[in-house]
Amino acid sequence: MDADFSVELGAEDDSLEFPWASPDGAVRYLDLRGQPDLLLYVSEANEYPELGKYLEVLNSGGSVFLTAKCDVWSETELGEAEAIYEAKVKLGCYIDHLFTELDEEDERRFSFDAHENFVARLVELLNRVPPISLALEAIIRRCYYHVEQEIRSGYYMTFYLFGYGDELEEARKRWGIGLELLQNAMVQLSAELRRGEL
Repeated sequence: MDADFSVELGAEDDSLEFPWASPDGAVRYLDLRGQPDLLLYVSEANEYPELGKYLEVLNSGGSVFLTAKCDVWSETELGEAEAIYEAKVKLGCYIDHLFTELDEEDERRFSFDAHENFVARLVELLNRVPPISLALEAIIRRCYYHVEQEIRSGYYMTFYLFGYGDELEEARKRWGIGLELLQNAMVQLSAELRRGEL
């Protein structure tokens, strides 16, 4: 797996308001951690059970993360940098991740260093995986958290995961493997964070 991370904190870069809702309220944040049954209303999780399993695990009590948004898509026009995969199609997704608040004193959501240390460790773990036609880009972005009656500026992480293949079925299979690898790494890092090792 090719894994890397970057930082996008500029005024024009993507950011997140949490909790979020579309202007018309038709789509909004679903608290999968507090109400696991809401996973039924995540259309991407229904169409792609691999993603549904990932969201279930990452929003469970054993995780120190929660997810805020996601999407899945396929493309046949690959960039020049993707030529190394010798593929004709890719299946990709993005998943927005936030740290949970383990207690009232937990300030990780507002610590850039906590996010940078985390993604650096995640990338290190995933780059140990033997070569397979998978790519992950972790991006640290700005998040505006609604805390009681104020908005606090903090951070969140967007993970872009791509599986490549000559056919969509092959790309999806590799993407599914990528989700399992990412899930295992996130579970391991959750345990390290709970033990204060990260």
